[in-house]
Amino acid sequence: MKELEFETIKSNKNRLYLFIGIVCVVVLLITIIVSNTLAKYRVKDSVPIINSKINYKVPDLNMVSLYVANEDGTYVEADTIPSSGYILNTEQSYCGRSNNGEIVKDDTVSIIYENGSISVDNITKKGTKCYLYFDIGQTITAGEQILANSTNQLTRADFSTTVEDTTTGTIYYEDTSNGRTYYFAGNPTDNWVQFAGFYWRIIRINEDGSIRLIYSGNSSSGPVSTGEGTQIGKSAFNSTDNNNAYVGYMYQSGQVYGLINDSTIKGVLDTWYEDNIQADYAQYLSTEAGFCGDRSNYTNTSGTTVGGGTGTTQTYYGAFIRLLTNRTPTFECQNNSDLYTVASSSQGNKVLDYPIGLITADEVVYGGLAYNDTTINNYLYTEQNYWTMTPSFFDGSYPFVFYVSSSGNFSRYFVSDSFGVRPVINLSADVTITGSGTVFDPYKVQ
Repeated sequence: MKELEFETIKSNKNRLYLFIGIVCVVVLLITIIVSNTLAKYRVKDSVPIINSKINYKVPDLNMVSLYVANEDGTYVEADTIPSSGYILNTEQSYCGRSNNGEIVKDDTVSIIYENGSISVDNITKKGTKCYLYFDIGQTITAGEQILANSTNQLTRADFSTTVEDTTTGTIYYEDTSNGRTYYFAGNPTDNWVQFAGFYWRIIRINEDGSIRLIYSGNSSSGPVSTGEGTQIGKSAFNSTDNNNAYVGYMYQSGQVYGLINDSTIKGVLDTWYEDNIQADYAQYLSTEAGFCGDRSNYTNTSGTTVGGGTGTTQTYYGAFIRLLTNRTPTFECQNNSDLYTVASSSQGNKVLDYPIGLITADEVVYGGLAYNDTTINNYLYTEQNYWTMTPSFFDGSYPFVFYVSSSGNFSRYFVSDSFGVRPVINLSADVTITGSGTVFDPYKVQ
């Protein structure tokens, strides 16, 4: 009996172990199945959309359909958001969810198209898809945007003293025989441009809509208003200085308007252009706008006797008469031979290798500096001496060219001295820009 009892107990124990094993296997299988099922529906990528975060599985990311208008007004499906030249048709564009084959619009979703990017805000429901329609829009040029940001557009009549007011939001204008030009003066904080890896200040919007810029720092050091960082180095205007010819940006001995030889400073600018602009950024620059190095000449300070300009004849150049005697600057170049342009231009002397030059003394005066009247509150003040492109006079022994002084005025000096070099370029009239023009949000070419 004891032996039989033992066998019965042993048999029951084996059955218990078998039952427990089966239960464990079933639980394990259920766990695996549930886990895999949940993983299929719950493991998703989090997609940030402005202020909303919608959980979507990777196969569900076909969230947007794009349609771009042809010139005939019909829409064709596109693969990419247009970067410029288009506007979002906000009436036709919408977001919504499919309901029994029909799209139900969700009016709580907002769509913003700006600078070639789309922002969609307030998507809160899975399955929402956006249908975006783009129409051909009117492009706003850089000049138009700068003017739109300048709430005060003024004229000036007195150029005898400095302008050192904070002139943010203000732009001045002058009418010339070529049209109206707009220029900055005083101490604006909204004429900064970042272009080609460098910072620049806007001098003016030329009559043809191109934008004239003067160098003011590189991207590695950031924008600078003062110090040596505002220039690319120092150079003599011309290393030779024994007759009138050497006041020329280009010159030929014995010729008032000679254009055979490059000045020393032109060689510096051309090399810098080759190294920094030519390969990647030349397409953004105007080949029409030129750089004036006015060599109109007189033998007296009143400008009543035309003559001189060659050899060692005492000569007073046009800017001397305009800026020192009469205090009346001009944006117009007095002689076509002195308007330095590239070969493809429709105007000027067409002798430049590259479309780069220097600021003129007349532009310095328009900018608010005055002869021997110092200021530190002007955007052209840099604490450095730097050259303009404008001849001043020849005293019988040495040629002089105007420069901006480290004291914040403009004066004249021997061409063989070494002063700062600040490149000047002209952005094409058809470029577009972003930004507000401040040092923290400079205009950037698109």
